[in-house]
Amino acid sequence: MTYDRLVCANCAAPVSQGRCPVCRANRERLQQEGPFAGLNPMALIALMAVLVAALALVARAA
Repeated sequence: MTYDRLVCANCAAPVSQGRCPVCRANRERLQQEGPFAGLNPMALIALMAVLVAALALVARAA
């Protein structure tokens, strides 16, 4: 899940804005979860499509 859609239970603001210490801590934690944690779902889908296309080209050439 991307953190830009999460709402903080402490201050009722989007976590991505980081208005309170709880928001800032959770925003940092979500950004450090993995290399693709900061990407939105459409970017991940596009990346997967490019990888599948490249794999198909390699398989066809072999």
